[in-house]
Amino acid sequence: MSDKPIFQPNDAPAGGWGALHATAKALREESAILKGGRSLLLMNQPDGFDCPGCAWPDPKHTSSFEFCENGAKAVAWETTKKRVTREFFATWTVSELERQSDHWLEEQGRLTEPMRYDRSTDRYVPVVWDGAFALIGRELRALADPNEAEFYTSGRTSNEAAFLYQLFVRLFGTNNFPDCSNMCHEPTSVGLPESIGIGKGTVVLEDFEHADAIFILGQNPGTNSPRMMTELHNASRRGVPIVVFNPLKERASSGSPRRRIRSRWRASDRPGSRANTARSVSAAMPPRSRGS
Repeated sequence: MSDKPIFQPNDAPAGGWGALHATAKALREESAILKGGRSLLLMNQPDGFDCPGCAWPDPKHTSSFEFCENGAKAVAWETTKKRVTREFFATWTVSELERQSDHWLEEQGRLTEPMRYDRSTDRYVPVVWDGAFALIGRELRALADPNEAEFYTSGRTSNEAAFLYQLFVRLFGTNNFPDCSNMCHEPTSVGLPESIGIGKGTVVLEDFEHADAIFILGQNPGTNSPRMMTELHNASRRGVPIVVFNPLKERASSGSPRRRIRSRWRASDRPGSRANTARSVSAAMPPRSRGS
């Protein structure tokens, strides 16, 4: 079977029975029906764990199913029964693995023991846990200064594991934590402080309940942030105008036609023109009085 992604029109809703079917399929493919199902009931719950798929905040009053299809797939991959053993690495060289797609590599499963790279054979070879810890400790102690080390983390790292990880690194003596968000949000962390004085968004989840209008720019909530659809649906039912700037025409629906999120106005702007769009909207807004 070809590993090449297939792109085709899809008129199905963003949620509903289709999403439930895709969730069950993902769990079945990873042989994680029971384990994955129990994990989903704990995800984004007060006594559970945060979804590894995104950083959407958890509401104070959660439902039994506080996750989306994307989050369910992330949990399925984490709870998979597929395993990558030493026999796998004895078969494949690192150069051969580099030519495989990310999807193929993910499908092979989870590691079962520590591995280290053997330059002479271009393969990963197993190493016992005590040996792995000794090797890491030896390399860290050999540094002239803790700031010479960088400790990378992935977006797939759970909040709980990341918390323990950063404690260890800060005790070691540095705060060099480059992670995947540096690549995604570096423009945000640089540009926003210069414009509004803070490097992140100032909106909290409760703001959706009090908004008189909602503007969505540069976001595909039905595809990338399906949990946002709940707040948009509630706002739509209250009659809140929802203005969308997006060249992608999404089927922003949470299931049935009655629950479809209907934007009051939608602009299919061209990619790269959003800064000019924002300036034009700002210029068209009436000036506010000082006391308002």
